[in-house]
Amino acid sequence: MFQTFAAPSHATAVPERIKGLRSLLADKGLDAFILPRGDPHQSEYVAPAFERLAWLTGFTGSAGLVAVARRQAGLFVDGRYTVQARSECGGGLFDLPGIARTALVPWLREKLKRGDVVGFDPWLHTVSEIERLRAALRPAGITFKPVRRNPIDTLWGRARPAPPLGPVLPHPMKYAGRTAETKIAAVQKVLKEDGQDAVVLTSPDSVCWLFNIRGQDVPHNPIVLAFAVVPAQGKPELFVAPEKLTREARQQLDGAVKTQAPDALKSRLQTLRKAGKAVRLDHDRAAWALARALGPSAVRGADPCVAMKAIKNPAEIKGARAAHVRDGAAVVQFLAWLDGAIADGTRIDEIQAVTALEAQRAATGALKEISFDTISGSGPNGAIVHYRVTEATNRKLRTDELFLIDSGAQYLDGTTDITRTVAIGTPSAEMRERFTLVLKGHIAIATARFPKGTRGLDLDPFARRALWAHGLDYDHGTGHGIGSYLSVHEGPQSISRAGTAVIEPGMIISNEPGYYKEGAYGIRIENLVLVTEPETPKSGERDVMAFETLTLVPIDRRLVVKELLTPDEVGWLDSYHARVAAEIGPHLEGAALTWLDAATQPI
Repeated sequence: MFQTFAAPSHATAVPERIKGLRSLLADKGLDAFILPRGDPHQSEYVAPAFERLAWLTGFTGSAGLVAVARRQAGLFVDGRYTVQARSECGGGLFDLPGIARTALVPWLREKLKRGDVVGFDPWLHTVSEIERLRAALRPAGITFKPVRRNPIDTLWGRARPAPPLGPVLPHPMKYAGRTAETKIAAVQKVLKEDGQDAVVLTSPDSVCWLFNIRGQDVPHNPIVLAFAVVPAQGKPELFVAPEKLTREARQQLDGAVKTQAPDALKSRLQTLRKAGKAVRLDHDRAAWALARALGPSAVRGADPCVAMKAIKNPAEIKGARAAHVRDGAAVVQFLAWLDGAIADGTRIDEIQAVTALEAQRAATGALKEISFDTISGSGPNGAIVHYRVTEATNRKLRTDELFLIDSGAQYLDGTTDITRTVAIGTPSAEMRERFTLVLKGHIAIATARFPKGTRGLDLDPFARRALWAHGLDYDHGTGHGIGSYLSVHEGPQSISRAGTAVIEPGMIISNEPGYYKEGAYGIRIENLVLVTEPETPKSGERDVMAFETLTLVPIDRRLVVKELLTPDEVGWLDSYHARVAAEIGPHLEGAALTWLDAATQPI
């Protein structure tokens, strides 16, 4: 199993840990300390050694920040985690004021006074974040001070897990589609055009993509924790623990890349600074510590790899399609098993569902990892957007409830992410109505046609219109980018209120509107879609792009109210199911094939 179900053991120790932190703050002359969930690479998913936020607060979500002052503490999370934060961090120890980006500054203004000092770990905050905080709180007389050693590490002591040392592995050209030399040349071309001498790459995704390598440093993410410096001319430098480099990786990197130990990064940056070089640094992604090391040599600029890797090349697109057929067959076999077990009266619980689904993916013989901890939410647990089942929260799938399962896989040829909401027994009229409203939003995205220059924020309302008309909504983005055997969450593209990146052909994005009734049920329908090349429709005047749906798994027809769908929406659903039957059916037999035939009938 790639997923474990042990309940977090931090909760009972949290009060003493907060007390210990406050004692350290007093010793350091600090009035507060801010701690995000993150690592020196600003990763969304982190290795156990960097789970400082969970250790200190008990909150286990993938995004959040805590501010601990002398007498108060505030935990800040986004809309995906409000329910989870109340559950994991209740009891009055923390204020739960809202989203960090908007709520942290007013909270600090309220709790602190003029002259107070806020400590921060310079490796855990981006340059832009610290700039924003300093600018916002300077009028209140509140200052920010970097600390040399994170006080959480002092408190955690020897019990803190060791940093990961997963092996570095070559990513075959069959799946990468472009050589590392070609990618490096593209990055160097950008630097020369912009008059810059080098770029510091801080995102492991970028480093892995650029050099065609993968790793095992972070659960569910085939990445290597490493930094790189790419000069406008000459060999790039990869800063990675030498014990991670396998013989195969050394052979692939030899000649094209110079490898050095991570400790050498600081001196390399200082050398660039002393030479007066212009060094590109992504202030929205890079740690503040790196900007401090570069000083005036740091030039603000986006990581050039981000936009390049977001647009998949033909080999990556071919791999994504193959991965989704394979994955679709595994998920269909799971859903057929689930329906059969429930019909036979077997009481399935959330953990059994997770293990059964992972077993189906493992049976393909191609599974390298799951792409994130499976969200297996029965009844009210489905309303927790990023719910993670544990032995303590495990719940049976009960009759006349909804079951939400959001999962994904890592294959060499592609990364998958799919959510299906399943009726257990007889769903209520309200459940069916709201499922159908979510489906209408899903279809609106799937069938969208849009011109060049369209951004994710332009498309996001398509998914919400039907819900808005009924006074309903959801508090997360509609879609995120997907990597190619990399992170399941990839920028710059997204379909969301914050989606300012232009949608480009070759990008893969999720389409996942939802609805959540706290304490009752959750609904989400998620497919991955590929942005197609622009073309002019018949009798049209402008080129428009569209989405090709990659995910191939039936949507639960038992939850659809046909009367709420337009004829075009009915046509899309029937056409989608016909395609699922045609592409997945040949990979199935027996009970699973029979189930698929029934599940893909026209509505």
